[in-house]
Amino acid sequence: MSDSTRFDGQSDELRRFGARVREIRKWRDLSVRTTADLAGLSYGFVAKVERGEKPVNNRQTLEALALALRVDPGEFTGVPEKAGRATVDSYDAANTLGDLLSGWWVGEVPDAPGRPLPEVLSGLMEFHASRNRSGKSGAGDYPTQVAKLAPLIRDLLAIAADPVVGRQALAPLLTAYHVAGSISARLRVPSMPSMAAERMKQVADLLDDQVWQSVAAWGRAHFISSTDRPRQYALAVSAADAAPPDRLETRGMSNLTAALAAAAQGKGDLAETHLSEAAALAERIEPDVSPWPAGIMQFGRTNAGIFHVSIGVELGYGPRVAEIAATVRPETISAARASAFWTDFGRGLMESRKHRDAGVDALLRAESLAPSQVYRNQFVRAAVSHALPTAHRDATGRNLRGLAWRMGLAPTG
Repeated sequence: MSDSTRFDGQSDELRRFGARVREIRKWRDLSVRTTADLAGLSYGFVAKVERGEKPVNNRQTLEALALALRVDPGEFTGVPEKAGRATVDSYDAANTLGDLLSGWWVGEVPDAPGRPLPEVLSGLMEFHASRNRSGKSGAGDYPTQVAKLAPLIRDLLAIAADPVVGRQALAPLLTAYHVAGSISARLRVPSMPSMAAERMKQVADLLDDQVWQSVAAWGRAHFISSTDRPRQYALAVSAADAAPPDRLETRGMSNLTAALAAAAQGKGDLAETHLSEAAALAERIEPDVSPWPAGIMQFGRTNAGIFHVSIGVELGYGPRVAEIAATVRPETISAARASAFWTDFGRGLMESRKHRDAGVDALLRAESLAPSQVYRNQFVRAAVSHALPTAHRDATGRNLRGLAWRMGLAPTG
């Protein structure tokens, strides 16, 4: 045995991904060459992906393959859960959200318990706080979050129909709908995030307030399907332009969404332009993370920096993202966003074997904050699977194999 240990099951994740690409390609009756041409990729790269020899480690490549084969990117990336219970709970959560978003429109009154507004608002604030805590029952625990969120939305819908206090329930309801869209996007439920965006717009129209209408416009851009990045970019730019000048948070987040949409299309210069605009806006906000609006945007210097790291990885900066990461204070933001920072930072470092130890350490920090969020990340799964064949018999190798096991990649040998 050499100083690196190989596992019979180490490439299962890459083989599974490649087999799904090949299956869809054949179903579409396309050759590897044609698929590569349509995706703007090399023939050799696509062939290696199908054989499980190459990871797909950025959004641009993943979405290019999906566009060439005319499927949603999620068709390639079904994440096997280690525990059957987790799968059932996730499906139940998705169904609960679907019933809630499609079953009740703003203005209709569900059969809610009828709790008073102060109690519901207090419950919503506690919900926002709990979903952003670290650990297994906090950030990334979507079934638990849905179980808490659904009754809050029902209560807010009932209160919104009250002629006396109804208007006070609308803005909190809009933020609750955004969380519903965010969770459904994480659970990869098609069409549901866009349905949440429609509910946000309904609430904003009732408020008849440009501030909240611009938040709803950003939500629409934020939740648009990744299969149409050009449209996402256009909507994000429009939301930034329409946001009131005194609400820097909406303009800032819209620019960050535009930057991500540009980067996913390989338009690095355009992405950097929007990142710079967002960073300039963040400097005009006193805290590193703005508390407005409660629980959804978290705009400020920290989030702008996290987006910069993520987009840097997308654009192929690799270990150079360390220069950007050094300016970010992830401890000032929610566990979910801090985990996203360490996830992308770790992915960037792991692109170089020289920096792999630091990359694995970063992924472990991300896991400690939001384990489920890390386990579901397609790009982390690809990076870990790709690194396993050369995992040494040292502390980093043990940590990498342990992470792979917890992710359900289950190395053997």
